[in-house]
Order: sequence, then C-alpha cells, then structure tokens
Amino acid sequence: MASEKLILSFPKEIVTKPIVYHVVKDFNLEFNILRAEITPNLEGKMLLEIRGKKEKVEECKAFLKKEGVMVREATQEIILDKELCVNCSICMSLCFANALFVNEKTFEIEFNKDKCLLCGICLDGCPVKALKSKI
Repeated sequence: MASEKLILSFPKEIVTKPIVYHVVKDFNLEFNILRAEITPNLEGKMLLEIRGKKEKVEECKAFLKKEGVMVREATQEIILDKELCVNCSICMSLCFANALFVNEKTFEIEFNKDKCLLCGICLDGCPVKALKSKI
C-alpha cells in the first residue's frame, strides 16, 4: 500500500467544485486532510495524505491535474537541531499533531516526522530557532 502527502493548489475557478471526493469514490483511496485553506473565489490550498494501491494513487494524481488542480509532493521537512534545543517544550505545546514529545528516559524533546502535518506552527514558536524547515 502506498502513502503520499500531497500539496494541492486549487485555482479560484475550481475551488468550490467537489473534486476531492473522487479520491474515495473513483479511486478507492483513503485520504486524510491534514491542513486546508479553502475560500470561495480565492485560491485554495490543501495538504492531503492519500493511501492505497500505488497505481490508483498515480491515477488519482493524474485526474486531479486534469481537473486543474496543481499537485506536488509535500517535500518540506521539519528538522529539530538537538544542539540548539534547550528542551523548553514550547514547541510541544504548539504541536496539535503530537509530533513533538518528551522522551521519558532523557527528558529531551523528540520529533516524530511521520506524525508531522507540516503546519509550521512550531517553527515560529521556538524561541531559540532549533526547529527548521527543509524544502
């Protein structure tokens, strides 16, 4: 089973069209909307994780592009610089995905990139800038 995080950009002309439901209906894929900013008459953006058969994922991406949606893989990555981190846990309190947590043995902040939603809130909250975005 394949799993991909995609960034979808919807031009304002199609932002209100029911396109994403085709992911399940036509391609039999599971999806999870990780982040979305969709406003009628404005460009919309969505961070979407899709899971299913690899060939269906590829067919779905082709369909989205045909419908006018710009599709790109979510290649941004958050990196925790352990040398800069002072383990204040401010980032942890901001992370609603629980990707940042305290290691119970070392009492240091740890980062689980698989849980990360790439929202970037932690980047702005870190007082010592120990969290960085790698694109």
